[in-house]
Amino acid sequence: MYEPKNFDNLLGIFSDVLLKNHFSLYQGYVSNTNKLLDELKGKEGPAFAELKRRFGWEFDGMRLHELYFGNMSKNPKKLNGKLLKQIEKDFGSYGAWEKDFKATGAMRGIGWVVLYNDNNKLFNCWINEHDAGHLAGCTPLLVMDVFEHAYLTDFGSKKADYIEAFFKAIDWDAVSKRF
Repeated sequence: MYEPKNFDNLLGIFSDVLLKNHFSLYQGYVSNTNKLLDELKGKEGPAFAELKRRFGWEFDGMRLHELYFGNMSKNPKKLNGKLLKQIEKDFGSYGAWEKDFKATGAMRGIGWVVLYNDNNKLFNCWINEHDAGHLAGCTPLLVMDVFEHAYLTDFGSKKADYIEAFFKAIDWDAVSKRF
């Protein structure tokens, strides 16, 4: 069974109300992942199929939140080294990559933005609804939640302001370790 991770070290990056609500939502994904694993035992037919479909939603919701919270810090490290060189190679410059990542996050809709690595080729991707849009076999390096629960409490409908605040909290050390 999965145990929720503690991300209280992030309190203060955004308001405590926003983060505590977000942590609670994440804990729900962990709980539902465990419940589905238990419910799947011995099931078959349509009930099995629906539970299997739901499992991807809950599991990916759990993992994406862990990656998201895990790539933020109150004392973030700056980007340098091999990952910076790869970003510059694949996007032309750090600025071009950042513009693309932020533009992806600013798109209408709810979901996630993920910087993926595929054998040292980097892609910024939009993930819709946790379980749709992942690049199979790629490694998520940087994950940004752009569901409303990630920003409405503090930023209202100003998603761009949230994205700027998120960028100030990126722990590039943690992201680089995923590379």
